[in-house]
Amino acid sequence: MARLAALDVGTNSTRLLVADVEGGAVVAEHAREMVITRLGKGVDRSGRFDPAALARTLEVLAGYAETCRRLGVERRRLVATSATRDAADRQAFLDGVRDLLGVEAEVLTGQAEAAAAYRGATAGLQGDRPTLVVDIGGGSTELILGDGAAAKAMVSLDIGCVRLFERHLHRDPPAPDEVAALRADVAGHLPRVAEALDPAAAEQVVGVAGTVTTVTAIALGLDAYDPRRIHHQALDPAEIGAVAGKLAAMTVAERAAMPVMAKGREDVIVAGALLLDELVQRFQLRRVIASETDILDGVLLGLAERP
Repeated sequence: MARLAALDVGTNSTRLLVADVEGGAVVAEHAREMVITRLGKGVDRSGRFDPAALARTLEVLAGYAETCRRLGVERRRLVATSATRDAADRQAFLDGVRDLLGVEAEVLTGQAEAAAAYRGATAGLQGDRPTLVVDIGGGSTELILGDGAAAKAMVSLDIGCVRLFERHLHRDPPAPDEVAALRADVAGHLPRVAEALDPAAAEQVVGVAGTVTTVTAIALGLDAYDPRRIHHQALDPAEIGAVAGKLAAMTVAERAAMPVMAKGREDVIVAGALLLDELVQRFQLRRVIASETDILDGVLLGLAERP
């Protein structure tokens, strides 16, 4: 049995998972943490990291490094995704990771990100039913189709909740023309999906990451964010559309006051929810199962297989 750590530095959030792995499965979880650091702030426009966002992210990683030491982690793996792929000045981030954690950050391609997300999202599902995993991130969105055991086809789209928010939602609450422009932007990217896979071939759809789990928490009417209530809860298109419409009609302050809203997600959640609604409508998805396990879990399991 090995005690391992996986760290995922995304466009919006920076996360840590520490767990014991044996026989290709997690047998004990010791830490699962998330801080919204918004590393991707402004990257879509400038192609460079915002200095304050980079500093925030490295500060959180320093805390995670201490957690790893305290918990006796034997090996660790850190991956970075869309924002780091797009940033011309990524070397400052890579150097900071090496200094803090003693490992080389892996900047995942969209395909590698998709494969890890699929593995993590399906790890706890029963059977080998054809499954579509939808991973809505801050800078990109991945759709991955597999047989339940492994990914078979995938596509990575350069649309995510942070990127879409910064492009289109400038008023508070968003104006109807801004919402329409965001939906049109999403729709313009979706023909690429059909070039890679057929969503209709899936018998079940699993959604991962903060947009999906937060929308699920709101739809359930939870008075506090409870991963146990959210994990494997299914929403239908009407429920998803209702939450997207509700969030789009609220101010940032009103969203921030919602008991299930993670601090720092209150502005971009609208873009994520509208993106999810567009995906559900375009591909006529009958229901979306929320998963609290995702790319972070897939990265950890991949580390366990390394010599």
